[in-house]
Amino acid sequence: MTKSVDLTKGPIFNQLVQLALPIIGTSLMQMAYNLTDMIWLGRLGSDAVASVGGAGFFIWLGMSVVMVTRIGAEVGVSQSLGRKDPEEATRYARHALVWAFVIAFLLAGIVFLFSPQLVSVFRFKSLNVEQGAIHYLKIVAFGFLFTFINPTFQGIYNGAGNSRQPFYYLLIGLGLNIILDPVLIFGWGPFPHLGVKGAAYATVIAQFVVFTVFMIRFVWLKEIMNPDFLRFKLSWRITRRIFKLGLPVATESSLFAIFALILARLITKWGDVPIAVQSVGAQIEAISWMTSTGFATALGSFTGQNYGAGNWERIRKGYFTTIGIGVFLGIIVTVAFVVFGEEIFSLFLHEEESLQLGIVYLKILAVSQVFMILEIITRGAFNGIGKTIPPSVVGIFFTGMRVPAGYILSAERLLGMLGIWWAISLSSVFKGIVLMTWYLLLLCKAHPQGSCKKRFLTLSFIPSRIRQQIFSREENIKINE
Repeated sequence: MTKSVDLTKGPIFNQLVQLALPIIGTSLMQMAYNLTDMIWLGRLGSDAVASVGGAGFFIWLGMSVVMVTRIGAEVGVSQSLGRKDPEEATRYARHALVWAFVIAFLLAGIVFLFSPQLVSVFRFKSLNVEQGAIHYLKIVAFGFLFTFINPTFQGIYNGAGNSRQPFYYLLIGLGLNIILDPVLIFGWGPFPHLGVKGAAYATVIAQFVVFTVFMIRFVWLKEIMNPDFLRFKLSWRITRRIFKLGLPVATESSLFAIFALILARLITKWGDVPIAVQSVGAQIEAISWMTSTGFATALGSFTGQNYGAGNWERIRKGYFTTIGIGVFLGIIVTVAFVVFGEEIFSLFLHEEESLQLGIVYLKILAVSQVFMILEIITRGAFNGIGKTIPPSVVGIFFTGMRVPAGYILSAERLLGMLGIWWAISLSSVFKGIVLMTWYLLLLCKAHPQGSCKKRFLTLSFIPSRIRQQIFSREENIKINE
């Protein structure tokens, strides 16, 4: 049995990076499923990309719903281990997986039965795009039981401080998906040419293999902990705790998808090409989003264990260390989007109209990258202490404001279609500023001395020797005065 990692002691920076890197790799692999589809489907043209992009909104919505069990598992397991209560951690893991199965089963049935009605929301102008989206959605619905349970497995491992194993398991799925995509899309060898359907089949098969690996390693070989589902007895206390932790996050993420759907429907006023551009652009931006989410998840597990141990000073240091990493990352992404936008976007779409729109889209997103990363990292810090409502409130409000702002800014006398993209980018700026301010106030209140001294808010990534010199100089000045 692989041991969980104790995050309540040891070098903070090293622990955060070691925990975050596999999570980032895992997140990027999840994104790579979609990117691989986009790259190969892009060779079929914008219609195929638009079909998968439209169907992707509903997959995104489903993934948002199952955030309930993933967040509940991460926080419940990490805080229980921080309190040195492995039995309680195991009970959280069992309950999270059972409820993940129930939710995934219900979502699969709904999406399969109502795929035509769901896709009709977009009002696609092309019948090929609409039919492609329906076929894709029906096929992937069969794989929801695997696709939607795998993140909960991952949450259990992350909460235990072991993010490396899920990385290896998802790497198997990614490799399989990369192989199957061109084979099934274009009909290489003995396989038929399936187009958009081929991309769906490749994703389902890959996710099933990953699910099988998780079942073997976690359930059969009892890696991390012994789930022993024969001992499962429904506890409404744990169930309520899981839903209390995960429901705000899931609600926000679901509304995020719905707001995005509304904006996407508004964009269809300008044709199907902007939908393809936004779908691809969202996948490109997901590189920075997923990377910062990896650090946020690592910070959440780190914070959860230290919160269970009552170590607020270590929580503070972990937060500011992660913020420093995030700002550095955000600057790199911003420069890349502005300077290399054409080179990046040309990997996915080649038509001149799509390419030029994509360059503009990335430049608009570049404005918000640092702030988006600050928001995501701070969200992880809030999750770690079990306060999932504040980031959800901030996220729902400012993401919801994208809809009226998009309608206003997209007026012909203002910015036209670009106004929608500016509404998306500027809302991320506000979310980052407001949420970080809220968390800093919480840290001040939680400090043992109940004050907001400069010593407390000084960034932890400043070398300790320099901090000591600054503080000793301040104290000498006060004495002299």
